Amino acid sequence: MHEIPLSALFAALLVLFLLSAFFSGSETALMAVNRYRMRHKAQHGHVGAMLAARLLERPDRLIGLILLGNNFVNILITQIATFIGWRLFGDPGVAIATGLLTLTLLIFAETAPKTVAALHSERIAYPAAWIYTGLLRVMWPVVYVINLLANGVLRLLGIHLDARQRAALSSDELRSVVAEAGALIPARHQRMLINLLDLERVTVDDIMIPRNEIVALDLEEDWNDVLDQILSGSFTRLPVIEGELDRVIGFVHMRDVLPLTYRESFGPEDLRQVITPPYFIPEGTALNRQLINFQKQKRRIGLVVDEYGDIEGLVTLEDLLEEIVGEFTTDSPTTGDELLRQPDGSVVVDGGIHLRELNRALGLRLPVDGPKTLSGLIVEYLEDIPEAPASVRIDGVVMDIVQIKKNTIRTVRIAPPEFKPEERA
Repeated sequence: MHEIPLSALFAALLVLFLLSAFFSGSETALMAVNRYRMRHKAQHGHVGAMLAARLLERPDRLIGLILLGNNFVNILITQIATFIGWRLFGDPGVAIATGLLTLTLLIFAETAPKTVAALHSERIAYPAAWIYTGLLRVMWPVVYVINLLANGVLRLLGIHLDARQRAALSSDELRSVVAEAGALIPARHQRMLINLLDLERVTVDDIMIPRNEIVALDLEEDWNDVLDQILSGSFTRLPVIEGELDRVIGFVHMRDVLPLTYRESFGPEDLRQVITPPYFIPEGTALNRQLINFQKQKRRIGLVVDEYGDIEGLVTLEDLLEEIVGEFTTDSPTTGDELLRQPDGSVVVDGGIHLRELNRALGLRLPVDGPKTLSGLIVEYLEDIPEAPASVRIDGVVMDIVQIKKNTIRTVRIAPPEFKPEERA
């Protein structure tokens, strides 16, 4: 090597540095590339993405190939740099070359290329996948032996590659991905996607109309009263009962009933002809499961029952869809607003409002793992039915109980967030 010109040695050193930077940077790029975007491009025929996806199916082989090439190149760099230092400065040149080489490798062959690769992973990963695919075919015997030995060591440590988890997002991770999508997904669509993911955490108990608020047609009432209820009602579907709610016989659709009202002889027996069988939903059913059940059963309304078969409430397909897309504008005209904002910043709410709906509307964090309504939460917290007026603070939220009727809290005033107890008159 004494006859090799220094210019040739420096040129070889430069080429080896470029190769080392390529191995280091491409390794970071392939490991940092967005797997889901890569799979999307692969499905649409992007060859580089297809090759990268294939390589990443066995990361042990890819890492073995990259380290084999990178270590081989770095060893050559060390040998040539040491020889150049010795030829230029003698024995002290060896120490000088070692110090300069350590700093140069760290900056130009490790830190800089890996930083660039992390910032522009796709631009580097897909072209590199072409090169590594060819190298893997050429170096397959060597890579196979290295992986065989490395995987044997991992097995001794109790790490089994066959049991490794595939790169899949959990529900919480998927929520984070949606939340961080930024301008790629409109804010309203982000909320809908997150609400869709939340369906598995929410049950029919959280959205059902409570038993005491269910409107039903009672065939044991005076027929003229039933007829007035049919003609003046604002609901599309109604349960039909005989005397009490637990004696439900089915549901009727106003589309089927209203044409019958034009008959002079329209009576209870005619109404029975258009009643469909009742549909019952076990309490605690998750909304994602109930959405599928509604679809399978071709139903849009059902009665929630407890373990003893007692009716707890009523759920409609509209209630379920509102959990995904938000409130519809087709509310009954007879239903008053549940949230009335006051000039002082406080909010007057119906005591029967669902806690999840209240939390969403006002940005609160009231607990939802116990009682489902605001009235139930206050009663559970006080362990008694209070007398109005009264005040309570739950999780930092100050509430004034305004009206109580039939042992049920009907109206509650929620103070504004900046409200301080000492500000009370």
